[in-house]
Amino acid sequence: MDSVEKGATTSVSNPRGRPSRGRPPKLQRNSRGGQGRGVEKPPHLAALILARGGSKGIPLKNIKHLAGVPLIGWVLRAALDSGVFQSVWVSTDHDEIENVAKQFGAQVHRRSSEVSKDSSTSLDAIIEFLNYHNEVDIVGNIQATSPCLHPSDLQKVAEMIREEGYDSVFSVVRRHQFRWSEIQKGVREVTEPLNLNPAKRPRRQDWDGELYENGSFYFAKRHLIEMGYLQGGKMAYYEMRAEHSVDIDVDIDWPIAEQRVLRYGYFGKDKLKEIKLLVCSIDGCLTNGHIYVSGDQKEIISYDVKDAIGISLLKKSGIEVRLISERACSKQTLSSLKLDCKMEVNVPDKLAVVDEWRKEMGLCWKEVAYLGNEVSDEECLKKVGLSGVPADACSTAQKAVGYICKCNGGRGALREFAEHIFLLMEKVINSCQK
Repeated sequence: MDSVEKGATTSVSNPRGRPSRGRPPKLQRNSRGGQGRGVEKPPHLAALILARGGSKGIPLKNIKHLAGVPLIGWVLRAALDSGVFQSVWVSTDHDEIENVAKQFGAQVHRRSSEVSKDSSTSLDAIIEFLNYHNEVDIVGNIQATSPCLHPSDLQKVAEMIREEGYDSVFSVVRRHQFRWSEIQKGVREVTEPLNLNPAKRPRRQDWDGELYENGSFYFAKRHLIEMGYLQGGKMAYYEMRAEHSVDIDVDIDWPIAEQRVLRYGYFGKDKLKEIKLLVCSIDGCLTNGHIYVSGDQKEIISYDVKDAIGISLLKKSGIEVRLISERACSKQTLSSLKLDCKMEVNVPDKLAVVDEWRKEMGLCWKEVAYLGNEVSDEECLKKVGLSGVPADACSTAQKAVGYICKCNGGRGALREFAEHIFLLMEKVINSCQK
C-alpha cells in the first residue's frame, strides 16, 4: 500500500551561506492569479532527469540498454505518460544522451562543465537548470537509475505538492532489516542493536519495518531549492512498492535488473495483449544480411541455429511466425532452411502484406510482433503491438521500436526477441489472473 507522512513541517534557512550564482536576466514571472487578473494559472511543474556522460561505474550507463530500452527511457516514458508535468527535461553534457532524450520526447538542457564534474552534486545541476528556466515553479527530480517507476506514483506526488500544499516530497521504500552499531577496527567494543531487542526478535509479519530513501525522485518547490535544499519546508515522504523500488546504482546488477524491469516495469499506456503473430524480416534479422554466390550463380545465405530454435519455440507456444523480404531472394534457398514458415519475398510494401496477414488471422495490431532492421521496416515497427530490431539495425529502425536486441541480425537476435516475447506474455497472463 502506498502511504505518506503528512504535516511534518520544518522551517529552513541557508546555513551553507551559498553565494548567489551568476544567472541569465530573469523574465517577468507569470501572474499566479493575484489582483483579480483572470483565472489562476497552475504552478509550472517540470520533470528533470540528470544524466551526465561521465559515469564512473558503467560507461554511458544512462543510455545503456536495459531490457531493450535505454535506461533513461524507462523513467522518461513514465514521466511523459503521467500527464502531470508541464515540461519534461533531461540535463546532460553528452550528445548521445541528448539524442536519446529527444527521441523519447523530452526537452534537453545542456549543462555546463561547472556542474558536470565528478564532485558536482545533483543540487548544483538543478540550481543551474532553474537559473535558465524562470518559468519553472516546482522541480520533480527523477533518477534515471529507477527503471521500475510508474506514472501513478508521479501522479500521486504531484497531487500532494499541488493540492495538499507540501513544499517537498521524496520517495521511500519499506525494509525489514535489523541494524547494528558499527565497531571500528582495533577498538575493543561490543556491537549494540539499533532497532531491535535481540531477546524478543519480531517475526517479519509482526514488524512494520522502517522507511528508507530509495532515491527514485525528489520533488521540491523553487524557493526551497534556491535556498540550497531538496528536502525541507512542509515535507512528506511517498512510499513506493518494494517491487518498483529498483536502483541500479545500488541494489542489483544489470541482468537481474532486466528481469525485474520485465516483470514490474512500466511499458506504456496501452495494455499489452497476447502476441499471436511474429513477422520477421529475412535480410539482416533472420540472416546477417550477407549473401554469397556460388560458381553456378546460386545464392547462399547463413543463419544461426539459435534463431531456428527461437522460431520453433514460438510455434510450439502457439505464435505464428512468418518471414518477409523486400528483396527477390530465392524461396528455394529459404525453403532449404526447413523453418516451415510462410514467407513473402520481393515485397515493395511490407505494411500492406503484414496488414493482409493480420486480417487473414483475425488479429488486431496489438497481437502482432515485428522484428525488422531497415528503413523499409519502419512503418511496420511503428504499427504493431510489439516491435524489435537487432543491435546492428539502422538508426531509423532503432528509433521506431520498443526493444533493441543485444545480438546482431543473423547472430541470435530472433531468439533473443522470442525470449522477450515470452517474458512479456507471462506479464500479460499474470495481469489477467489478478
